[in-house]
Amino acid sequence: MGAISNLFGYLLNALYSVFNNYGIAIIVFSVILRIILIPITIKQQKSLKKSAELQEEMKEIQRKYKNNPEKLNQETIDLYKREKLSPFAGCFSSIIQIVIILSVFWLVSQPLTYMKKIDVNVINEYKKTLEQEQNQSTYKEIEIINKFGLQDERVNLNMNFIGLDLSKVPSSNLNDWTVYIIPILYVISSVVSIKITNNLNSKKNNKNKAITDGKNNEIQNEPSELEAMEAMNKNMMYMLPLMSVFIAFIAPLGLALYWFVSNLLMIIEKLFIDLFMKHKEENENA
Repeated sequence: MGAISNLFGYLLNALYSVFNNYGIAIIVFSVILRIILIPITIKQQKSLKKSAELQEEMKEIQRKYKNNPEKLNQETIDLYKREKLSPFAGCFSSIIQIVIILSVFWLVSQPLTYMKKIDVNVINEYKKTLEQEQNQSTYKEIEIINKFGLQDERVNLNMNFIGLDLSKVPSSNLNDWTVYIIPILYVISSVVSIKITNNLNSKKNNKNKAITDGKNNEIQNEPSELEAMEAMNKNMMYMLPLMSVFIAFIAPLGLALYWFVSNLLMIIEKLFIDLFMKHKEENENA
């Protein structure tokens, strides 16, 4: 994670040198990162669409080989290979998101190390000063910026963003209502993102259900391995925002800002990609 945080730090620092504002740098950083991740998002949505289309064939295989587990597994594997579909595609995307979440967390928690690339000896000297003052802050580098930034340009960062102090941690500033603004916006955007994803998946599943109507009830009622994978992907979809909300509560506000902007971009991506895929499908059918 540290290596990825270090890499992200070069980009964030370059953006900060242009805008001279931590908040604006994080927003542009979020946009660039989402653009880089677009191919993964497209692949994920294609996989979800393909999974819905294969429900009928998968159920037929399960009905045909329900008394032969070995043959069932082999036919399932062959189906995945033939259709170039990985049942773990959604999970893979979620794993990448978790890696990015943790990397950005380390980046905003230790901006002097990963972003400003300050010599470790300089950081340690300031940490010793904080310890002598019995400063119990969890995020020492954030505290160094707040306490010594005006005295030492090397450890100075402009973290004021439209009146919000992005160095603040919600769990340590419970009486300051401003620390809740960005996390609340993030939670709202997460709910909207999940709702949109569920609606898109529901449309695909309803379309697939319409195709399978009129088939043998035994085929329709048997559990599908693809459905199990979809359930797993859905659990991951809910787990990530819940985990993020908890981390956002104990992390500097810069992290919540990154997640909020990323969520907005993801919502736009999902709607645009779904529209593009639908238009492409209509043209192919025509």
